[in-house]
Amino acid sequence: MRLISWNVNGLRAVLNKGFRETFAVLDADVFALQETKLQEGQVDLSLDGYQQFWSYAERKGYSGTAVFSKQEPLQVLHGLGDAYLDNEGRIVALEFEKFWFVDVYTPNAQDGLKRIDHRMQWDDAFRDFCKGLEVGTLPDGGKCAPKPVIMCGDFNVAHEEIDLKNPKSNRGNAGFSDEERGKFAELLDAGFTDTFRFLHPDEIGAYSWWSYRFNARANNAGWRIDYFLISDVLRGKLESASIFNEVHGSDHCPVGIDIDL
Repeated sequence: MRLISWNVNGLRAVLNKGFRETFAVLDADVFALQETKLQEGQVDLSLDGYQQFWSYAERKGYSGTAVFSKQEPLQVLHGLGDAYLDNEGRIVALEFEKFWFVDVYTPNAQDGLKRIDHRMQWDDAFRDFCKGLEVGTLPDGGKCAPKPVIMCGDFNVAHEEIDLKNPKSNRGNAGFSDEERGKFAELLDAGFTDTFRFLHPDEIGAYSWWSYRFNARANNAGWRIDYFLISDVLRGKLESASIFNEVHGSDHCPVGIDIDL
């Protein structure tokens, strides 16, 4: 099974930059998007063989997530179950027979970490949400079958120094603050595996986001902030973890895994 994730930084713009061709070439069983930046009805996107599931932000032209799946899910969730955290369309979660698939667009802490408190609240709630699904608890307190979780998306944090080009000059900045890195470590410690780093523990220069400034992409001065994390129990089923840095159209590139499910 192939699973793909891509922060498109505005789907309507990327549709004019080869999105359909990239989508076809990657040929995912499940394809997740972040930062769609649109409202319901603002795009007419037909993808043969795929069902579509969207979460929209209340604020127009902001945030938003979507998942396209070849297989019909058992159920779909569009939030963490917290009204304060669920107004930006940052979650689409699909339950399948053998696993939960969670697409997430994590809030940015912003310059000067001015949104760090919100980010910390989000990280705690998201971790609890994913662990709840793993043990069979829905956000509303209802029950579902316990099953492993596969989560993906833009987590807006580079975990370790190997995950960005210039760690020293970015220490303490949004995306590489001690607070954000600590929460990401807590998520992994809760029983989840960073698939790319699990299979490529020492690979340097592997990034998924580049600033539009200073020719960052041409110089590969990037950050790895887009991830696939899996419940630890699925490690033995992981076949590959990839970063498709040859794909343009956004300031992020797609990431993906192949897993035997």
